[in-house]
Parts: sequence; C-alpha cells; structure tokens
Amino acid sequence: MWSNISAGPFLLTGFPGLEIFHPWISIAFFVIYISILLGNGTLLFLIREDHTLHEPMYYFLALLGATDLGVTLTTMPTVLGVLWLDHRAISHGACYFQAYLIHSLSIVESGVLLIMAYDRFIAIRNPLRYTSILTNAKVVKIGLGVLMRGFILIVPIIITLSRFPYCRSHVLSHAFCLHQDVIKLACADITFNRLYPIALVSLTGFLDSMLILISYILILKTVMGIASHKEQTKALNTCVSHISCVLVFYVTVTGLTLIHRFGKYVPHVVHIIMSYVYFLFPPFMNPIIYSIKTKQIQNGINRLLSFHRTLP
Repeated sequence: MWSNISAGPFLLTGFPGLEIFHPWISIAFFVIYISILLGNGTLLFLIREDHTLHEPMYYFLALLGATDLGVTLTTMPTVLGVLWLDHRAISHGACYFQAYLIHSLSIVESGVLLIMAYDRFIAIRNPLRYTSILTNAKVVKIGLGVLMRGFILIVPIIITLSRFPYCRSHVLSHAFCLHQDVIKLACADITFNRLYPIALVSLTGFLDSMLILISYILILKTVMGIASHKEQTKALNTCVSHISCVLVFYVTVTGLTLIHRFGKYVPHVVHIIMSYVYFLFPPFMNPIIYSIKTKQIQNGINRLLSFHRTLP
C-alpha cells in the first residue's frame, strides 16, 4: 500500500521557463478574460431583457453563454493568480472541485451545442409546429437534462481522485486543475480513472458530435427540398452561427486531444497553450459569432444602445 508522504497542497504552474514574461502574458489573459465576461454577460442580459428574444433558440443560447462564463470563472482566477502574484499553491479540496467544474462544464457545453442543433432541426423541419414542440416547459426539461448529465457523470472520477494518496511530486502542469493532470501524481491503481474518461468521451463528446452531424444532414436534406432559392438561403442562414460555434468547440477539442495523444515530441509550452486555447477560445468567440451572424441579436444590441443614448 502506498503511503501518502506528503499532504501538502498541489502546485500550479504558468509557463515554465517563461516566468520572467508572466506579467506581460497576464495582460493578454486579462484582456481576454474581461472580453469573455463582457461578451457573454451582455448576451445574457440582452436575452433576459429583450422580449423579442424570448424563444427556444435564444434560451439555449443563454445556456451556452452561462456555460462559457462558468468555464471562464472557474479557470481564470487561478491562472491570473499564478501569472500576477505567483500564487501557485492550491489545496486538494479546491483542486478537486475546480477539476469537477471544468470537466462537468465541458460536457455541458457539448450537450448545449447538441440541443441547439435539435432546435435548428425542429425550426427547419417543422416550422409551423416549432413553438408547440419546443414549449417553455420542454426547454426547461431539456436544459436541466443537459446540466444533470454533465454534473453527474463526472462525480465518479472526482470521488476516486479525492481518495488517492499522492506521494509523488505535487507540481501540476497547468495553472488550473485537470483530472488527467492530477491523476499522474497518484500512487495507486488508477485503472478506473483511465478507462472511465475514455468511455465518457465516447458517450458524450463523440456521440454528441455524431448526432449534430446527423441533424445537419437531415436539415440539409429538408432545405434542398425547398423550391425557392431565397428560402433555402434564409433557412441555412439561421444555422450559420450554430455551425460556427460547433466548429470552434470541436476543432479546439480535436486539436487538444491530438496534441496530448500524439504530441510526445512537441514542446511542453505548446501543450499548455493548447489547453488555454481550448478553455478560452470558444467562450471568447461564441458571443462574437452570434453578434455578427444573428440579425435578432444585432437588433437587440442596437435597441439596448439606443435606449441608453436616450437616457438623460
């Protein structure tokens, strides 16, 4: 039986070898952090206040924005703590909780993108029955289902993670806690924690992406059956924002996975950068994509700005 010879805190790292540049790197991270908070916060405020956006599509978009805010608020405080203050110590409990939130919210985001594809599928395949199929009650149930899936499925590996002894180095590879990072430090049989995430990725990320692909194949089939070219274009335009967000999310996921699996000879700093891209790029891009590509969001922003300009 391994003995836990060190009960000390885990130690977070920033960019090894580039510590002298941490204050400068932190400026870029802080700007991105504020941009994500403002972008997604504005999106949530707009959907809440603008009654013309009280539709299933925008409720799901609000859930996406809330998830992105959750991921950012979970990771960035410790990142900036390391870069600004060299505050590297994090207690075991705080580390497990952070890892739980990060991985749960990643599954939630994948699920949200799936239900947004379902929303577009219903809107294009059954436009006359759209509001009767996706009632407010059903939207709430679907949203709760996605949240429960994300937050429940991660529980088993976090519980086992908290029970392992850690008798090796306590230094982690990032400025935040990830399951795959912490598990490398455990002195125990970690077979379950290696196999369960593989099954989890297959049953969530891979399955979600396949269902999204099938949804768009059926959507495309429906659109091609529309006689009017103008109507075809109009129908496809309602999907552009969602397709862009799906690509942003899954391209970064694929890139990070490939780097971790096959990037044995890739410099460690590239692994670290890809992790930050995965956690920051989708939350940064999603509100921009919807602001540029969705006319209703643009109109809502214009009405919001016009209202503030008219105030004395």
